[in-house]
Formats: sequence, structure tokens, C-alpha cells
Amino acid sequence: MTGVDLWLIDADQPPEVVARLWRTLDAEERARAERADTGRRSRFTVVRGAVRELVAARLGTRPAELVWRHGQHGKPEPAGAGGLRVNWSTAEPLAVLALAEGRAVGVDVEPLRDARRAERMAARWFPFEEARFVAEPAEPAERAARFTTLWCRREACVKAYGGRLVQALGVSVAGPSPLLLADPGPLGAGPVGLCDVPVPGPYRAAVATVGGCPGQVNTLVWSAY
Repeated sequence: MTGVDLWLIDADQPPEVVARLWRTLDAEERARAERADTGRRSRFTVVRGAVRELVAARLGTRPAELVWRHGQHGKPEPAGAGGLRVNWSTAEPLAVLALAEGRAVGVDVEPLRDARRAERMAARWFPFEEARFVAEPAEPAERAARFTTLWCRREACVKAYGGRLVQALGVSVAGPSPLLLADPGPLGAGPVGLCDVPVPGPYRAAVATVGGCPGQVNTLVWSAY
């Protein structure tokens, strides 16, 4: 089974790039962008436009011609894409796009959380063993890193299935990466594979694929030029 292409997207781009990508968006995307303030509007436009460029290149079509269909809980996939599956995540100004052939994929990127808030959230939402794992280190930075890593894995798993976060709160995603979950609980039939992915800056990211581990993750950088 093929691996996953993971594209890193810098959402901070000059006005001429934003203007070019704006022309590729559909009416719904433009309406969402226009509801945001100026800075967020530009970043939203860049991420959506870059996603369109990269997906269109794989499908041999034009970015503006892509049509998105949405799952039960809003997960977008390109219509008429054959076996190509798509998911993306944003932690401004960094965004990540995952492309996989023949199997559902989910990706998440998050900024490192404040350690005290992370510990409280883990105690409230994570299974007991995960909450204890987050609370163990003496160093706040390590507690924040552990929490954010587990949060990214959980979100990626949810997004692979197109489900809701509440469905995965009781599912343990702890363990060394890559990780294969035979039973992802109420999300759907397993197995699902999880893999931590290194990304630049104070962020953590993870990829999930339904049916097995992601395999090789090819990290690539999108260029606006």
C-alpha cells in the first residue's frame, strides 16, 4: 500500500499570491473568507487555494474546477477523485495537507499547548492512563508536548473517519509511533494507523489512515511560485 504525501503550507503570502489564489476559490469558500478579518481572510485564501492547486495537480485538472463534497460531519473530499483521499489542518500560519491513494486519511497540526491547561484537559477528556502519562514529567514543556502529541493523534484519527471528536475521547492513542489501533471504538471499523510527523516551529502533527499504518510519509513544501 502506498504511503502518504504530506504538504506543508505557509499561509503568510504576499498580496499578489493571495489575489491569484482567490480566483481559484468557489462561492462558498469566498463567502467564508469574507466573514473573517483581513489577516485571517488572507490565510484562509492561501490555504484553500494551495489545497486546490495541489489536489488539482494530482487529478490533472484546474484548481478552480474542483468541486468539494462533504461527509456527514463536514469532512471535504474532491468529487470525482477516484481513489485519491484528502484531508488538511491549519494552525496559523502553518497548514498541512495529506494526500493518500485508496484509503481514508486524516491529519492534524496543533500549536504546543500551555502545560497547565494541557494537564487539566487531559485529566478531563483523556483515558486515565493517558492523563497520567501527560502529568508525569517534571518539565512543563514535556507535559505540553505529550498532551499536544496525543491530541493530534486523536484529531487525525477522527478526521480519517470523518467523525466527531467526542467519539474518540475514550479511545487510547498512546504508544510509540507508528501505532496501529485494532479497534477505534465508535469511530468505525478498524484497524486505523497513526503516525507522528515532524513539522517546523512550535507545533505537533499526526497522520492517520484507515485500514493500516500510513507507511512512508513524504513531507513536501508547497511553493507559491
